[in-house]
Amino acid sequence: MSIRPIILALALSISSSAFAQTAPENQVVGTWRMMSATIDPGGKNISAYGEKPNGLLVFTPDMHFVEVLTDAGIPRFASNARGAGTDDENRMAMSRSIGFFGTYTVDEKGELSGNRVEGATFPNWVGSVRTRDDLRLVVDGDRMTEQFRRPEGTEIRIEWQRVK
Repeated sequence: MSIRPIILALALSISSSAFAQTAPENQVVGTWRMMSATIDPGGKNISAYGEKPNGLLVFTPDMHFVEVLTDAGIPRFASNARGAGTDDENRMAMSRSIGFFGTYTVDEKGELSGNRVEGATFPNWVGSVRTRDDLRLVVDGDRMTEQFRRPEGTEIRIEWQRVK
């Protein structure tokens, strides 16, 4: 029996253990449920997604994310068909919900350092890149706070709870 395969397996085991000890833990990976969302136009804190905010944010280990935010109080469409909503129904659904996905990065501490939007229900976001200067996520155990500023200056704050 050759000792070479045993030595190779041992070397790979040691090097992967050493890497696992030095790699930072990705603090945002997992599924998060939106607990609250507020916007602050002109110094007022108002609900960004109504009294029943409903949303999930998922960060995968392979550095992809998907975020869907809705107001659970949006009335159902009378037609029961997504493509047959009235102008008012479509306007309300569009203004009180958003869905987007893409890739993200973390820094040497495992903190979110940015993201790139690959698809969105708001087409103007597609291709946009946000850095820590534009988007701040702070994880404290199973709670996470997201803060960002819209281009016109409105501040948004979303509170998340990790789904177990």
